[in-house]
Amino acid sequence: MKRFLAQPLYNFFRKLIRNPKYRWLVLAGGLFYLLSPLDISPDVLPVVGWLDDGMIATLLITEVSQMIIDRRNAQRNKQATTESDPSNDLLNANQTIDVKATV
Repeated sequence: MKRFLAQPLYNFFRKLIRNPKYRWLVLAGGLFYLLSPLDISPDVLPVVGWLDDGMIATLLITEVSQMIIDRRNAQRNKQATTESDPSNDLLNANQTIDVKATV
């Protein structure tokens, strides 16, 4: 039952946050929800009040860390392709200047 109710919401959130147009809006909205005094379930209820905040915080931390990992991997891949690109060697060989100095 839990998987039946939570999985569609999680899939919707993942699809929405993967869209670069809405990514920062969703993250800001989640952060605003965590900081605002208005909740779906009030925090005065012992366990139920903290569950919604915990789920939102977990989703936000997971997505931010995934964005950081993706960005780091993209930078590493970009750096690896520029270092191993044989056309860079040709450019460097063509850019050398032969100077004949006379005294």
